[in-house]
Amino acid sequence: MIAVYNLFPRGQGFSMSRVAVIGASSNRGKFGNKAVRAYLKRGYEVFPVHPAQSAVEGLSCVPSIGMLASDLDIVSVYVAPSVLVGLLPEIAEKGCGELWLNPGTESPDVLERAKELGLNVIQGCSIVSLGFSPSQFP
Repeated sequence: MIAVYNLFPRGQGFSMSRVAVIGASSNRGKFGNKAVRAYLKRGYEVFPVHPAQSAVEGLSCVPSIGMLASDLDIVSVYVAPSVLVGLLPEIAEKGCGELWLNPGTESPDVLERAKELGLNVIQGCSIVSLGFSPSQFP
C-alpha cells in the first residue's frame, strides 16, 4: 500500500522542520537533488547525506546519518533497496518521525527490517507530498 500525504510548509500548521535526504546528489537531474531543493523551498532545514559528496546545493553533506548532531523529523531516502537495508539500523538509532521510502527504494526486505526496527515508514514520493512535481526542479 502506498501512502502519500500533502505536507504543509513550516509555519502553516506543520511542525516538522528537520529532514535528512539520504542519497542526496549534486547532480540536479537526480531525484536526491530535486528533493533537497523541494524541502528547501518549503522552508525545511535540510541535511544532505551521501558518502561521496561534500556539498549539495550549497549545503554541507555528511557521509552517514549518524554523523548528524540534530534530531530529525523526516528521513527521505533515494538509494537502492540493497543499500538501504544496511542503513536502516543507523536510521533507527538516529531516530526520525517519518521514514519516506521514495519510489525505487522499497523492497520486501526493506519493509520487513524497517518494521522490525519500529520505523514509521511512508511509501511515496516526498517531492509530491510537498505539493510539487519533480519536473518543477529541472
